[in-house]
Amino acid sequence: MTRAMAETAMNEAIAQMCSSSGYDVIIVCTSNQHMEDYWQQRLEMGKGEIAPKEGMVVAVHEDWDGGAGNGLGTLYAFQKADKKAKAEGKKSIVQMMEEGSSVALYHTAGKGTRMAPIPAAENNNKPGVKLPSLVSIGQNEELLTILEAVVIQTSIYAERSKGRLAVYWGDQVFVPTAQYNTPATHHADILAQLGAMPNEEEWKEHGLDKYGLIATNQEGDAAQVEKVDYATAQEILKGLSPTKVGVSLGSFSVSAALLNALMEEYSTELQAKKGKFDTDPHWWMPLTLGNEAYVDLMVKKGTPKEEAETHHARMAAFKSSFEGAGGLAGGKKLFGAVGVGPSTGEASPYWWDYGQLKYYQKYNLLATENSREAAALRTFLKITKRIDEKSAAAAGPPKGACCIDGNSIVLDSKLRKGKVEGSVVARCKIGDIQVENSVLVNVTAKKVTGKNLVLYNVCDDSEEGLILADGEVRADCFLECASEGTKKKIVLNSNIETDGGKAWKERLPNNDHSFEEANKANSTANVLASDQFRSQEHLRVSMDHGMDD
Repeated sequence: MTRAMAETAMNEAIAQMCSSSGYDVIIVCTSNQHMEDYWQQRLEMGKGEIAPKEGMVVAVHEDWDGGAGNGLGTLYAFQKADKKAKAEGKKSIVQMMEEGSSVALYHTAGKGTRMAPIPAAENNNKPGVKLPSLVSIGQNEELLTILEAVVIQTSIYAERSKGRLAVYWGDQVFVPTAQYNTPATHHADILAQLGAMPNEEEWKEHGLDKYGLIATNQEGDAAQVEKVDYATAQEILKGLSPTKVGVSLGSFSVSAALLNALMEEYSTELQAKKGKFDTDPHWWMPLTLGNEAYVDLMVKKGTPKEEAETHHARMAAFKSSFEGAGGLAGGKKLFGAVGVGPSTGEASPYWWDYGQLKYYQKYNLLATENSREAAALRTFLKITKRIDEKSAAAAGPPKGACCIDGNSIVLDSKLRKGKVEGSVVARCKIGDIQVENSVLVNVTAKKVTGKNLVLYNVCDDSEEGLILADGEVRADCFLECASEGTKKKIVLNSNIETDGGKAWKERLPNNDHSFEEANKANSTANVLASDQFRSQEHLRVSMDHGMDD
């Protein structure tokens, strides 16, 4: 496949993503009741643009001490969503799937340490972080969230997921170059960047020993291998005779039959809400690798040998029972892979990762470029004009007092005067702006000056405004805790080079809270109420600065 052919395929995929089709049922698994309430309301209101107008949305939260892991967590979230749907008088999701409906489940848990401090400004609602795209949510025009972008992107797999549960994680958007509407041939399949089986030199060159990998043979059967050198991979996979190998995306789908079997296998853990099992080490690896290879890998990962042997025996018995009970009837085999395109070369997919602070800046600024990939991103984000009509009308007075270069993206913003170069400015009200190569989302201030900035939900009521050093990052957290009867604002400063995970427990300069302390403060916040509190504060400050006259 030439690059021109790959770009044509990706543009066609984006057109399909933006067609408002998608899954019949969308389940969102969140971390607490406030998050559940937020996403239930938000996605219900976004039907017709984010999700199919006639589709079902069910948000749940994982109330499982210590976490269930993404394997058990998937089973528990599906089970809980089915119960919630029936309790609300809706049709059983189990029944819908068995009748051929497509069901998608999105996991949204996680602190977002690598994105810090931005998730704190959304009250720990990491998938609620906004992108420069305006969408209709109910009667209002709102900025697109990362989760909504993932829902839109993954909608192209809905047709092949009829009668299946598809499971996704919500901080990356990719555009496949491979066919996405191929029929399912296996009871479980996993998305992967598949390419030709490399030789030992290529294995080392691409650093494949550092990733969880999927290998497939000519028949499409797959095996999961976990961070191994070339020689070990060859030994483990010798029975498979792999023709393709690539990095696993983690996202997968399972048939109704396999899902029901897994529910039955783990019924004791689900009923007691005890245990922790992840998909890769506890499902796919023991189901596709022999006992010796599996135990050896798990021991290297720190699992006691006896525990690894016991678990492999459990999954081997499960596999035998599933296949013996007619699980492979109808021609479907057990485990396969769905390629999205190779990780390198002419046919590699577009990959927009918003899961780290530096990537959030990078892929938002990508929209300002003049490349074919940037044009594709703007199409996906539905940016038809670099400066939308609202912002163009508000770039003054007098007209033209704010100079915006031809590359910048400015959406739903009021900028009185200044200069914007190579930047993304979304839903901002700023009296005097002088920024370059910066990302500003929902910023209200009298003045903002700086380069390479990331400002998120910033509401500054000072007269002097914000004069910032190169690469500064700021996120403002508005918290309303109904149970405590309190409202407060926390300002978090950082730098684009700061790794939020490594600095998680530190109080960085000019901060009264560490990222961890802000996360804990947000844990009791009512997300919907805090969102309203933030909007009220932005309105108050914009009026004080004369931005709403």
